[in-house]
Amino acid sequence: MRSSNPMFSRGFARDNSYAGFGGPQAGPRAPQQPPAGNPYAQGNPYAGGNPYAGPQGDLTPDQLQQMYGAPPAGPLQTGRMTIDDVVVRTAMTLGTVVLGAAVGWFAIPKESLGLGLVAALIAMVIGLVVAFRRLANPALILTYAAFEGLFLGVISHAYNDWYDGVVAQAVLGTMAVFGGMLVAYKVGAVRVTPRYMRVGMAIALGFIVLTLVNLLAAVVGGGDGLGLRQGALGVAIGAIGVLLGAFFLSLDFHAIEEGVRYGAPQKEAWLGAFGLTLSLVWIYLELLRLLSILRD
Repeated sequence: MRSSNPMFSRGFARDNSYAGFGGPQAGPRAPQQPPAGNPYAQGNPYAGGNPYAGPQGDLTPDQLQQMYGAPPAGPLQTGRMTIDDVVVRTAMTLGTVVLGAAVGWFAIPKESLGLGLVAALIAMVIGLVVAFRRLANPALILTYAAFEGLFLGVISHAYNDWYDGVVAQAVLGTMAVFGGMLVAYKVGAVRVTPRYMRVGMAIALGFIVLTLVNLLAAVVGGGDGLGLRQGALGVAIGAIGVLLGAFFLSLDFHAIEEGVRYGAPQKEAWLGAFGLTLSLVWIYLELLRLLSILRD
């Protein structure tokens, strides 16, 4: 990932010479081609040469006058996504989730679980729109975060009444999973390869289908549906859910790293923040259910 520190943003050449020094210097340098598969690569708008050069490469008096009369150039605006952009927008998104959760916890009675479910439904619809249409819209993403926070506040308050202290444990567990996955990704213990993605997504799809079937059975037949959230089976399902959340985090890290590497537009940082928020909410809810089962 590219750092905002210019001293660390330089790379090493293939021949181990730093920033191109120490290698052969004969002849003019060939233009560097963008990496293969770069979706953000653009042509060089200045490839046509110096627009101010005269026939002999010198500026005419009129051209010099135009240059001196032009407004001063502002600071360089690259418009490219950086890690700092993702961090700031993730902090904004998660901060909105926390504020929404505080409102849901303190302002909505814990008996009104229906209001929490309505907020969850609205958040789900907005999340699906953002995810499938890839809308890097700050207002839409922050609105999702607000409604998701309302739902989390209501459901967390109820869980904390049933199992005292379980919310704090789930929050700490979510932070631990995030930190552990980030370290594992950075040191290369987890590598996002095509096979890794295929296997993980297949397991995730099966988990989601099984969860929906269990929910449908609970609505129709009452109780806990197929009993997937009870006993040893419930613990196993909960553990798989947490592991899938960690898998989604690795995909988020990979997508953000690729976006920075290939020069994605700055607005794409909002999608990175949205993805991280989704994964963290998933992990928190799975830990909340898993810890409640272990309490029983």
